[in-house]
Parts: sequence; C-alpha cells; structure tokens
Amino acid sequence: MFYLLFSICISSFLFVIFKLFDVLKINTFQAIVVNYLTAAILGFYLSNNSVSFQQIPSQPWFLGAFLLGIMFILVFNVMALTSQKNGLSVASVSSKMSVVIAIIFGVWYYEESIGLVKLIGILLALVAVYLTSIKEKNEIVKKNKDFLFPVLLFFGSGAIDTSLKYVETSFVAEGGVPLFSATIFGCAFGLGVIVLLYQKVKGILSFEFKSILGGILLGVPNYFSIVYLLKALSTEGMESSTAFTLNNVGIVILSTLFGLFIFKEKLISKNWFGIIIAIVSIILIMSVNG
Repeated sequence: MFYLLFSICISSFLFVIFKLFDVLKINTFQAIVVNYLTAAILGFYLSNNSVSFQQIPSQPWFLGAFLLGIMFILVFNVMALTSQKNGLSVASVSSKMSVVIAIIFGVWYYEESIGLVKLIGILLALVAVYLTSIKEKNEIVKKNKDFLFPVLLFFGSGAIDTSLKYVETSFVAEGGVPLFSATIFGCAFGLGVIVLLYQKVKGILSFEFKSILGGILLGVPNYFSIVYLLKALSTEGMESSTAFTLNNVGIVILSTLFGLFIFKEKLISKNWFGIIIAIVSIILIMSVNG
C-alpha cells in the first residue's frame, strides 16, 4: 500500500508542475520531451539490472515498452487537444473514467474478485471522479463536433493502464521495473525528438532554455510515479482493479485539494460532494482488499 500512496502523491504533484508551466509560460511539449529524457536517464542510473544498454532491445518486454512509450506521448497530445477543444473538465473526466477499462480487463483476464461491496466502491469512485472534476460552468462536448478527442483520450488512457499491468506482470522480471520504466520514457523521448525535428524543418520551432529546467522538474517525479505504480501492481494481494481505482480517485482528490490550497481555486458544492463520495469509495474498496 505504501507504493500506491507514494504514486498517488507524486502523480498529484505533477498537476501542480503543469499548472506552474502555465503560470511561467513554459512550452509544455518541449518540457514534456525533456521530461522523458530526464526520466529515462534517472531510470537507467538507478537500475541495478545487469542488462547492458545494447541488450535492451533483446529483452522480452522491449516491444511492450516501445509501444507504451509511443502511447505515452500520443495520449498526452490528445489530452492537450481535448483540453483546448472541449475544456479541462471533459479532459479530466475522460482520462480518469478510463479506469473502467483496466478494471474490466483485470476481472476478465486475471479473474480478479468483483464482490458487491467492491463493485459499489468502484461505481462510487467513478461518480466521485466526475463530480470532483466538473466546474461551475461545465464544458459540455458539442453534439456531433469534437467528440472524437474525448473518446480517443478515454480509450488511450485505459490502454496505457491496461498495457502497463499486462507487460509488467507477463514479461518484467523481479527487480526489472526501473529499467523497464526507463525504456518506456526513452522511447517516448525518441518520438518527441522526431516531432521537434519536424517542427525545426518546418521553421516553427523556437526552443526555450526554461523548457529544459521545466522538463527536469517534471521528469524526476514523473519517473517515480510510474515506478511506484508498477511496484504497487506487482504487490502480492493487490489486484489491478483495486490499485487503479484507488490510484485514480486518490489523484483526483489530492490534485483538487492542491488546486484549492495552493492556487486558490474555488470548489462548488458538487466538488465537495464528490470528495466525500471518493472517501467513502476508498473505505469500501480498502475494506474488501484487507
């Protein structure tokens, strides 16, 4: 449970960093690319694995890490487009409600338990995510317009969660999480560099030094958020349906509180009601998980 709590705290802190990017006018995409490089270097440095850099492509989990790296940066861009076209509330709900995909996969593929109390807790968690995310002037997806981005974000986020669990449990040996995580970030960095080079050729790239500082600030906690989530998923007795639900609803609660106390964001009654429901859902799920 320690690993999961640590992942929730660090992941929530990432939202604070993104908020600071907006305040300091840091180019988010450039910082994201640097962030992936930072996380990759950190992972390779902290890895105690005897596998050399040249041997990584021959590892059984490499293809999964490569595909996950691509999904990481693509889904992030879809999240940005969703925020711009449909609003932050829609983007938040679409990404966090995707936990239902990981839950269904865990129950079906791993034959995880889904008793009445746990089911109620999961459903309450989904309701809590929605209520906590909406704003006073809630942005609604326009009919027959821009509906594609929230749908892509929903399935993309769900695919990342599900794939992380599957690849980690099926191909990553004990103690191999740091190297596996570093490879994911390294692949995401590679794709990011290709995009930046394309922008350079098109003459639309103006790289800023503060993007490097922002990327380093983001990369360190980003790396550990993934590492601790993977460790939580590999913890004996911790089912993925439980871990992903607690992780997502915990991030929503904590990031909302960060916005309230650090950035003085205002919460409406539905947000507070969502937080209360989220706490109830955590208690129910924890009581089942023991």
